[in-house]
Amino acid sequence: MWAYVLMAPALALVLGGLAYPLAWEVWVSLTDFGSSTVAGRPEFVGLANYQRMVESSEFWRGMLTTVLYFAATTVAKLALGIAMALALAVPYRGRAFVFLAIFLPWAYPGGVTVIGWYWMLNPPLTTSYSIVAGNLKQIVDGYVGSGAYAFLSVVLFNIWRGGSFTAVFLLAGLNAIPSELFEYARLETRSAWQRFWLVTLPLLRPYVALAVFLSFTMAFADLANVWMLTGGRVIFPLVGTYAYWLAIKAGRLAEGAAYSLSLVPLLALALWVLFRWFDPAEKQRA
Repeated sequence: MWAYVLMAPALALVLGGLAYPLAWEVWVSLTDFGSSTVAGRPEFVGLANYQRMVESSEFWRGMLTTVLYFAATTVAKLALGIAMALALAVPYRGRAFVFLAIFLPWAYPGGVTVIGWYWMLNPPLTTSYSIVAGNLKQIVDGYVGSGAYAFLSVVLFNIWRGGSFTAVFLLAGLNAIPSELFEYARLETRSAWQRFWLVTLPLLRPYVALAVFLSFTMAFADLANVWMLTGGRVIFPLVGTYAYWLAIKAGRLAEGAAYSLSLVPLLALALWVLFRWFDPAEKQRA
């Protein structure tokens, strides 16, 4: 009984802070709630919003862009994070300053850094640098397509900010592994690549799985940075930013809720795959 009493505050926090907003969003997505029904009571429409969403080509274009955004940022952050974690795991003079330099992008307030990135990529003043940045934007958008420069800027900012967190997270995983295992690996392997591929990476598998899922969730919750880096415009259609535009800008709250909830199955599938990789089922005996 005391265990349940002690768990009650945390349970109330989870239900109040997570379960209730999610349940309210699910209910809204099943109604016609919007700017036209503010004065009246919203009516239940079932899956009409989801049907309209699935039939929209804008939704599938946004979903493809969102998947590419998740994949690009996650792969880059994981590669950089592993490299920086391995570099920080080796003792050398000045390692503390390198650690602070790597950790600073994630620890610094995101609202300040995103403004700095926006001014760096889209200079507000007419200078020689702004001409170079403008020409670069025209080249990227001209070869790849409209909105490619904005998409690339958001991807680079997410990698720059999240790569440091991934590095520190994986460094903690490396420090949790007994050093004797790496000493045995030096005796049994011929090269550093074999030690990394056959020993270090398998031992880091649980931490890598958690780092990948955290990268997904950070990219999923990166609405403010995406919105600010694009100047508050839907230049390239991410599902999250388009849902925000529908709900807040256009007043179509029910459709915006449906768009937002469409990412939940994607995250649930990623969580299931990573959990299976993190904790694989034991092989049955023959």
